[in-house]
This record gives sequence, C-alpha cells and structure tokens, in this order.
Amino acid sequence: MKPYYFVIIPALWLTSCGSEPAPRATAAQAAPMAIQVVAVAAQEWPVTYTATGTVRARTSGTVFSKLMAYVQQVTVQAGDHVREGQTLITLDTRDLDANVRRAEAGLAEAQSALPELENAAAAAKVNTDLAQTTFKRMEELAGKKSISSQEFDEASARLRAAQANYEMVRSRRAQITARVEVAEQEVGAARIRREYAKIAAPFAGVVTARSVEPGNLASPGTPLLTIEQDGVYRLEASVDESKLSSVRVGQAVEAEFDGRRIAARVSEVVPTVDAASRSYIVKLDLPASAAVRSGMFGRALFPAGMQQVAAVPAAALMERGQMQSVLVVEEGVARTRVITTGARTAAGVEVLSGVRAGEKVVSPAQPALLDGARVEVRQ
Repeated sequence: MKPYYFVIIPALWLTSCGSEPAPRATAAQAAPMAIQVVAVAAQEWPVTYTATGTVRARTSGTVFSKLMAYVQQVTVQAGDHVREGQTLITLDTRDLDANVRRAEAGLAEAQSALPELENAAAAAKVNTDLAQTTFKRMEELAGKKSISSQEFDEASARLRAAQANYEMVRSRRAQITARVEVAEQEVGAARIRREYAKIAAPFAGVVTARSVEPGNLASPGTPLLTIEQDGVYRLEASVDESKLSSVRVGQAVEAEFDGRRIAARVSEVVPTVDAASRSYIVKLDLPASAAVRSGMFGRALFPAGMQQVAAVPAAALMERGQMQSVLVVEEGVARTRVITTGARTAAGVEVLSGVRAGEKVVSPAQPALLDGARVEVRQ
C-alpha cells in the first residue's frame, strides 16, 4: 500500500494572496479631481516694436579748472551726492594771493596821488579865477587908456598861463583817476581768479567719475570730475529707420529694465541716421522714480498696431525653472503641455506654441495634478 502525503497550506497565506489585487482596483478606480478650465482664446493684442538702448543722464556736466595750479584738496568721491554751489576741489592759491596783493598795492599807490592832485587842481583854479578877475580890470582900464599896452599884455599872459596850468592839473588828475579805475579792475580780476581756485558743483547731483587727486596739476581742458543730475534720466534707443515713421515726439511708450516696465515719453528724435546700423537715436524721458542709473541697459517698447494671438490666464501657467507648461484637458484626462510664451499683460499670457485656440486648460493650475490623471470639470 502506497503512502499518501498531505500538504497543509495555512489559511492566512491564502487569505493574503487572495486580497492582493484590491489596492490595484482602488487605484484604477480613484475619484477624478475636480478642476476648473478655460478655453485658450484668440485675442486682439497690441504689437510692440522693441528697440534696445542705454540710460543716459538728461543733465550731465564735466568739471574743469579755469587755472593751471596744483590740487590742494578734493572733498568728494564717486557716488557722493552734492548740492549746487558746494566746493568740490580746492587749488593752491599762493601765486593767486600774491597777484591780489600786487594789484592792491598798485591801487593804493594810484589812490595816494589823488589828494595831492586835488589840492593842486584847487590851487590852479584859484589862480585862474584871480588871473581872470585881474584881466577884466586891466581890460576896463585899457579901454579908458589908464594903463599901458605892456601892462594889459602882461595881465593877459598871466591869465593864459593860469588857465594852462589849471588844464594841465585837471588832465593829470584825470590820468590818475583812470589809473585808479584800472587798478581797481586789476584787483577785482585778481580776486576773481583767486575764487577760481575753489571749484564748485554747477548743479545738484551725484558724482559719477573722479579723475583727480591732491597734488595733481590741474589745467584748463583737463576733466577733473563728472556730475550727473540725480533722478533725471533718459533712455537713448536705436530705432531702425523703417520703424521711424511710427515714432513721434511726445508719444507715450514703455521702457523695460530687467523685466520691469515703466511709463516713458519720447522727448527727442535725433535727425541723423547711423550709416552702419541704419538706425536713429530716439530719446525717451524716464520718470524721476524709475530707479535707474546711467549706463544701464534697457528696451524701448513702441506700439505697432494689433494682432490676433492665443492667450491663457496667468493663473493657468506652471513654471519650473526655465520650463513653462499648462495642463490641457483631453477626454477627462489632464495632459501636461510644454509651451512657449510671449508678452504678458493683465489680460493674460501670450502663447507662441504648445497649445491652440479652443483647447481647454486647467485654471487655476494644480501643480499636484499629474500627467494622465483623471479630472472632472466643474464650473
């Protein structure tokens, strides 16, 4: 008789094996996520022409010396804010002081001769008056034949001599007076030249460049400092000559700096064209609160009409680093779609590629929603 073997299988093992498919069924039958969708719309959007440019100060000045002298002191550094009339550079004034003292000495010498000439003129006037009176008496006596011709001629000669002397003194006094006036002008000029030794700010602003140090020899024509009027800037953009017809002075435009847009206005169109780039320079005045600095790169955005574009709400956009995407609903399933975006406005985001007008995208976006997940559209 053959032996029989019985294998006992634990009920627990069978039970666990029989219950294994349950989680898979649960995952497959997970409830769809409730979402909201919007249709990708074809909208009329403004077209802009973009021109690149550089920020320049509307008012800029280079500080020079009017004298050739050694620099004694420089009181500012690049980046310092200065007020109008503030002393920035002081030059050595020893030679200038000597010129002032020399001019003042010449003036004093000229003035010292005036009192003596005034006295001489007064005395000459008295002698002339006396000679005139005497001559009139002699003339009356000569008419009566009471004096000789010799006495009358002598009285006449004395009158002419007194008058000549008086005129000579008056001429000398006029010369000295003119010399005093010249000396006064020389003193004034010497003092003005000495004032040139204190170089002041021509207007309030910020120092953008310093090219002088104490001990340097300053000379006319050599730049020492550069100052820009703070808060008053413009963007100078190169506009292609084919686009210039749509640009006019006074036009309201936008300027963009590092993705930040601000309102601007066309203030000037330079009438000459650059032969190499075939472009014009258009200057845009920027608001005082623009927080820009001279030399910054910027873009000028000029309106150039309207065009139809596909657009989605900004809330539908998902951004991961440099990649931008939206969730498109296709037959109750969410699909991730990588897109390329263009301009952005308050109305939405322009879509250059990735979706078509009429497709439905999840908005607001659900970052936790995976590609291929079932969804249920709810209004």
